[in-house]
Amino acid sequence: VPVVKNGEVVPGKVMTLTLSCDHRVVDGATGAEFLTDVKSLLEEPSLMLL
Repeated sequence: VPVVKNGEVVPGKVMTLTLSCDHRVVDGATGAEFLTDVKSLLEEPSLMLL
């Protein structure tokens, strides 16, 4: 999948990540924060060691 890096279109890798939860139990903002944290850990796995 092409992506833009530093103003240039280059080949890139993209992964779709979804979360399904019961909104009676989990607030949408909490779910979004969780996915943001997962994204950060996938992009920088060394953070899991901290």
